[in-house]
Amino acid sequence: MAVNRGAENRGADILHADLDAFYASVEQLRDPSLRDRPLVVGGGVVLAASYEARRFGIHSGMSTRGATRLCPHLVIASPTFSAYREASKAVLEVFGSFTPIVEPLSPDEAFLDVSGAQRLFGDPASIGRAIRARVRERTGLAISVGLARTKFLAKVASRVAKPDGMVVVTPGTESQFLVPLPIDYLWGVGPATAERLRRYGLGSVADLLALPDASLEKIVGTSLAGHLLDPSRHLDVRRVDPNRRRGSVGSQRALGEAVHDPTTVQRILLQLADRVGSRMRSAGWYGRTVSVRIRNEAFEKTSRSHTLTVPTDSTAVIHGVARTLVERTPHSAVRLLAVSVSGLERPTSLQLELPMPGSGWAGPNRLGAAAARTQVERAVDDVRRRFGRDAVRNAALL
Repeated sequence: MAVNRGAENRGADILHADLDAFYASVEQLRDPSLRDRPLVVGGGVVLAASYEARRFGIHSGMSTRGATRLCPHLVIASPTFSAYREASKAVLEVFGSFTPIVEPLSPDEAFLDVSGAQRLFGDPASIGRAIRARVRERTGLAISVGLARTKFLAKVASRVAKPDGMVVVTPGTESQFLVPLPIDYLWGVGPATAERLRRYGLGSVADLLALPDASLEKIVGTSLAGHLLDPSRHLDVRRVDPNRRRGSVGSQRALGEAVHDPTTVQRILLQLADRVGSRMRSAGWYGRTVSVRIRNEAFEKTSRSHTLTVPTDSTAVIHGVARTLVERTPHSAVRLLAVSVSGLERPTSLQLELPMPGSGWAGPNRLGAAAARTQVERAVDDVRRRFGRDAVRNAALL
């Protein structure tokens, strides 16, 4: 058998752990009355859906209005990002107690290399079971685990294991495990790509592997075709990288109703930039590329970005660039607004710009005035850590 739930196997030493319905599960823990009830987290757009809600066809990315039509008794909870960060931090600490080789992918998932942990904790399957038990004990959250010889297969295995399970792909049985799976179980195949592949009669991994490489490249492009085919043929040689640079720091806000007022949009943008800048300074990151994402009244998405000449962690700079990008993006109304910073670097690897008095904001690359505010922003961070986030607020938000 290709897949054994809890099977003993020493070769499958790459572990992928993925918290189940993370945001929704945290909200159900915070409020026990929400347990076993269909629940979504979000405002105008669903950020996460509990498994009870998913039974009604509800999924992330859809409007909460559409979700309520599918399930009239649906519970809608506002996101509590501070609680999600605390839960994520606790889970990462559990991972670190088993192995130092941990590669976080997002707040709710990570890869672990457990090859060096077996003398202390047993074979990989035993480690997987112990991690699941300890996460449950420490946080109350359910976590699904996949174990395999490659990162690609470990991630697919954790998907098969959901909800709240564990799957071990025994070395030598990878093809037996992978070939029968639906196409959308593959890492990198989202809903749009899956639909495109199905239009060409490709519904399973077996269909994909039977297709000539050139044909697949014409359907999804050369890059994605290579990403899908090589790992599916067990050519994935990537190891778990604990030093992998984080991709971005971001924040978003879904709005219950479409917002037409530009002043309200700018206030929300400032809140998001403030949150992103604070998180970056707390984590010691500087970034070069500021991006905004807008979902309009018709639920159409538009993204814009700008890369700075020097990296920054300044809220003022992030907000200034984001504001310019939004102003240059045609939109009649906004249902969701997101701000993120990517191209992250540590202070030891970059050259920071010195404050230049009098060089006020006049475009994304003139950062002097904003750089001069860095000490003030860090002082505000310190006050908020001691007395709460609302202790100091931007005057424009009062």
